[in-house]
Amino acid sequence: MQHEHHTPELQRDLIHIERMRQRRQMLTWLASGGAAAFLASCGGSGDSSSSSSTSSSDSSSSTTSGSSSSSSTTTSCIADPAETNGPYPSDGSNSANGSVSNILTSSGIVRSDIRSSFGSSTTTAPGLPLTLTITLVNSNMSCEPLQAYAIYMWHCDSGGNYSIYSNGLSNENYLRGVQVTDASGLATFTTVFPGCYAGRYPHIHFEIYPGLASATSYKNSVLISQMAMPSAICTSVYNNVSGYSQSVSNFSQVSVSSDNVFGDNTSAQIAQQTPSLSGDTTNGFTGTLLIGVGV
Repeated sequence: MQHEHHTPELQRDLIHIERMRQRRQMLTWLASGGAAAFLASCGGSGDSSSSSSTSSSDSSSSTTSGSSSSSSTTTSCIADPAETNGPYPSDGSNSANGSVSNILTSSGIVRSDIRSSFGSSTTTAPGLPLTLTITLVNSNMSCEPLQAYAIYMWHCDSGGNYSIYSNGLSNENYLRGVQVTDASGLATFTTVFPGCYAGRYPHIHFEIYPGLASATSYKNSVLISQMAMPSAICTSVYNNVSGYSQSVSNFSQVSVSSDNVFGDNTSAQIAQQTPSLSGDTTNGFTGTLLIGVGV
């Protein structure tokens, strides 16, 4: 086989042509993004971009987490103070009419509307309509609602008299009832605005039980306390609604601070023990109350 033989001049020309071809290939490769891929594979600007992107993502994640934490904060609350159940509870702690009085064991006590007596009498208590929605929460667990707890509520009528105990009311059991809280810790009672009798600031009694089955005696309660009625609304009701005439003079002689039950409470406790009400002296009032129990 014969081999090609080139002169030195021709050989130089061929080398020059080859270098030109390789240069054109390199320019084409650069234009197509090959350099970026090369730099990225060697830890150049591509890695830097990736690091910046990750940092931004982490920052965003941190902000989102902070927002979530902030939005989950619940309303603050405190534990309601324990108060006396008074002389008219009918919760098994004392007697009325010569025997132990315990309305909690009576069929019919579980009801939302407590304005009328149940059983042998259906007499309706006198007084301006009042509807209260109570929210029961655990003050030891960031105000977490207490579901399936039982609330026993009782109070006097417009004349300051208590069913079962007051003269002429031994056969009545109105303004007493038990309600069980729902999944949100709510329980609603329809009643009447309590009157003011001599020696006490206007109030409503309540007892909290860990469940309906245990709501049969004061001994099983986890809290016995009272709510204080808003002063301005007391004045308006007593001075403008029929049946509250005796409350006018009684109320003028007492205040929250002078009351023998509320007088030693803190301002924060009184604020929580006072229902927030709206309405008028013609149609009645509706309102809400938060009760904190440390369980």
